[in-house]
Amino acid sequence: MTTKLELLFTLDAGYIQPFKVALNSIHMNSNDAPIRVWLIHDGIDEALLEEVRQQTALYGWGFEPVTVNGNLFNNAPTEARYPREMYFRLLAGNILPDTIHKVLYLDPDILVINSLLPLWNTDLDGHMLTASTHTGVIDVTTALNNLRLNTEHGYFNSGIMLMNLDQARKTIKWEDIKRTIDEYGDYLMLPDQDILNHLYGSTILEVPDEVWNYDARNYVTYLTRSLGKQDIHWVMANTAILHFNGKPKPWSDKHDNRFTALYLNYAKLTDGLGK
Repeated sequence: MTTKLELLFTLDAGYIQPFKVALNSIHMNSNDAPIRVWLIHDGIDEALLEEVRQQTALYGWGFEPVTVNGNLFNNAPTEARYPREMYFRLLAGNILPDTIHKVLYLDPDILVINSLLPLWNTDLDGHMLTASTHTGVIDVTTALNNLRLNTEHGYFNSGIMLMNLDQARKTIKWEDIKRTIDEYGDYLMLPDQDILNHLYGSTILEVPDEVWNYDARNYVTYLTRSLGKQDIHWVMANTAILHFNGKPKPWSDKHDNRFTALYLNYAKLTDGLGK
């Protein structure tokens, strides 16, 4: 029996179009694996959800939007780049049905350019989730983040995570998240990501970012760090997820790097769906 991938996104209405591009990139590189997409949101308009429903129907996928009352997070640090929807990923185990035991969380500002199945089939070996760290040629930030967040591990990016939901339901509690916000609020630079690292970093199985969470801003860093091995040909053959961290985003006129044209091509293909 073919494995069904359970994919999770959390976003607001402003990210619907990038979300659709991400879904199309997954479809184009999924090898026809059966997929169900979960979308946790705080009141996205039904017309926009219908667009996604029609798109996923073209692929033969399931689509399950779940509306959550975001008032729970009214006291959480939020900024334009970090809306309260981002906290939903932390409590995904409590939001999604108990019948879902594992889910792959993905940020919407990604392109999937190779199969997700190897990540989906990763043995968590007792860990609650997988994540990647992003470091430069010389790692100058880990020590600072460890001091800032009272941690003893690398700083994990929360944008791509394979999650053991059964373990998350036992471990991740809103009371702990709220306490961390109250105690560390002034030090939370990337609120939900900082909370993840502070509370749950020790439960994370690290997976290589050059494959599963490639920071599309840092081509030269990857190339230098790998002594020239991880060039564009290597990326296209081996990287599964390109992550467009930071700003500008690749759908912006101001974005112009080695991966901009690739993203715009996927966006054009997505716009042409069903026409």
